[in-house]
Amino acid sequence: MLPSDLTRFIEQDHLALGAFVKGDPEPLKNLYSRRDDVTIANPFGPPAKGWIKAAETMDRAATNYRDGEVIGIERIAEYATADLGYVMEIERLQSKVGGGDKLVPIALRVTTIFRQEDGAWRIVLRHADPITSARPAESVVGQ
Repeated sequence: MLPSDLTRFIEQDHLALGAFVKGDPEPLKNLYSRRDDVTIANPFGPPAKGWIKAAETMDRAATNYRDGEVIGIERIAEYATADLGYVMEIERLQSKVGGGDKLVPIALRVTTIFRQEDGAWRIVLRHADPITSARPAESVVGQ
């Protein structure tokens, strides 16, 4: 069971995701650590480490989405200590992506790590990818 303050913070994260798939990265960026070890890896590019690169990555990723919404979030795993916690979730969204004009379904496998910083929870790592079902071994070749 997660501490209640972390549960509330994760709810803020999920609300911020709703803004993100509408193209607004600011609510999500506000939840992130500003420390040098903050890391983000999303489906649009390689991992970014450090606040400046992470913020640039979120800004760039948000430009790929328009008119989106969160459809549902399935919690796979969770764990927390007093200072560190994580969740693994499947995020189900719909959004207009890239130059497309139709809402399309999106499912992402996401691991988020949270850390206490100066008495408040912050996101320190987010890894999201579109792998939500079994794939053949050959799918990892040449990546």
